[in-house]
Amino acid sequence: MAGRADWLVLACPLSDRTRGLVNARVLGAMAPHARVINVARGEVIAEADLIDALRTNALAGAFLDVFEHEPLDPASPLWTLPNVIATPHSAGHSDGNEARVDRIFLDYLRDWRQ
Repeated sequence: MAGRADWLVLACPLSDRTRGLVNARVLGAMAPHARVINVARGEVIAEADLIDALRTNALAGAFLDVFEHEPLDPASPLWTLPNVIATPHSAGHSDGNEARVDRIFLDYLRDWRQ
């Protein structure tokens, strides 16, 4: 399936089954114009394999909000590769998001107490 994808979007939980799910084999099956988006957990991607694919242009790009080790090491090549956009684990943040989460939590708490 990876060979047919223009975009591979990861939004899965980390588990024994998903750790390293996207590795050199999967990345190698993807087309050179394909891109990866990871808003799941960093360890879902074998980061060294991803870096190799990006360095050799076997993959067009990556948009990463999570990493194997957080915070991402300042020396990581992911900061400087021209085909990577890296954000500091902030994909779930937006204006007003915290207020909505607080309201939902308080509603659930109120329902639970009744």
